[in-house]
Amino acid sequence: MSGYNNILVGLDLSEESSQVLDRAAQIAADGNATMSLAHIIEPLTFAYGGDVPMDLSEVQEQLQNQAKEQLGKAAASLNIPADRQHVVLGQPATEIHRIAEESGCDLIVIGSHGRHGLALLLGSTANGVLHGAGCDVLAVRVHSSAE
Repeated sequence: MSGYNNILVGLDLSEESSQVLDRAAQIAADGNATMSLAHIIEPLTFAYGGDVPMDLSEVQEQLQNQAKEQLGKAAASLNIPADRQHVVLGQPATEIHRIAEESGCDLIVIGSHGRHGLALLLGSTANGVLHGAGCDVLAVRVHSSAE
C-alpha cells in the first residue's frame, strides 16, 4: 500500500468505532500521515403526532452536542486537534466526500458491517462512500461484541 498523507476517518460513534480508529491510526503512524475525524448526523425530519407537527430542532442540537463530545474524546486519545474534528448534519456519504475533498484527503477509512440480504440491497454508508470518493477508501470490517 502506498503511503498516505491525509486520512479522513468516518466514524458512526458506535462501540465498533474503535476498531476503525485503531486501523486508521496504524496506517497514519506507518506513513506519518495527518488524520481527521468525521461523524455525520442525518437530519431529523419533522414528526407528526396527529395533525400537530413537532419541532425536533432541540433534539437535533442535543444529538450534535453529544456527537461532538464523543468525537472529541476519540480525537483526544490520538492528539487530533479540534480543527480536524468534523460533526456535520447531512447525508453521510455526501458529507464524507465533501470533507475529504475540501481537506485534500488521499484516504478515507470507514467501518463496514458486512451486511447481507435486504440490508445489503438497501445500501450502506460504506457502499455510498466507496462509490463516489475521489480518493482511496478503506472499509474496515468491524465485528460487534455479539459476534
